[in-house]
Amino acid sequence: MSAALEMRDETLAVDTHQLVRQFGEHPALNGLDLKIRRGEFVALLGKSGSGKTTLLRLLAGLDTPDSGELLVPRSRTVVFQEPRLVNSKRVWQNVALGLDRSSATRAAAIGALGEVGLASHANAWPATLSGGEAQRVALARALVREPQLLLLDEPFAALDALTRLKMQQLIADLCARHGPAVLLVTHDVEEALLLADRVVLLREGHLGFEVDVPMVRPREIGVEFASLRRRLLSELGVDQ
Repeated sequence: MSAALEMRDETLAVDTHQLVRQFGEHPALNGLDLKIRRGEFVALLGKSGSGKTTLLRLLAGLDTPDSGELLVPRSRTVVFQEPRLVNSKRVWQNVALGLDRSSATRAAAIGALGEVGLASHANAWPATLSGGEAQRVALARALVREPQLLLLDEPFAALDALTRLKMQQLIADLCARHGPAVLLVTHDVEEALLLADRVVLLREGHLGFEVDVPMVRPREIGVEFASLRRRLLSELGVDQ
């Protein structure tokens, strides 16, 4: 097994080759080859048990592969489905978790909160936030580190429909501004098409299908969108 943190190809943010991760006799990832370019937004779809969460954990450094090659940048962060805020720390302190303690760090945290529309909540306690606000804090905490790779693990799944739409637009705007490579794990085909430059499907632990999303932004649900949606649902085995 080879696992490194320095990319040989400077145009790439992720490069995996024949990646294998096995739990008992079940291979969660079975010879996965995946490349993500710097600045590219990739959405990852797949049925439950296809290996999506396993791949995200490997890319985040929360797990190690059994074999294969995994190349990712040193600077990478994760936003999970749950905000995972520390209730005993104020909002700005949650954003600054793990960073050096200084006045500049506090200013950077408040600046990141301003980008997600929560600068006025910097001194609030997490318990006073709505679900959408808490998730925006988690996003600010990720982006304040200026990651080269941003990993999103179904970050909108627990939000109501309206808040989810607002968060999708916020993610799109912030990623366009900061320019990290992004891997979004989602079960929502429409969300994938609204946000991603490319959509990939995992099947039984390997790359089963992928398609570029050439539509200009901001995107609307029109003929081209509907055609891609039908194609992805068909690949996922969903009757229409």
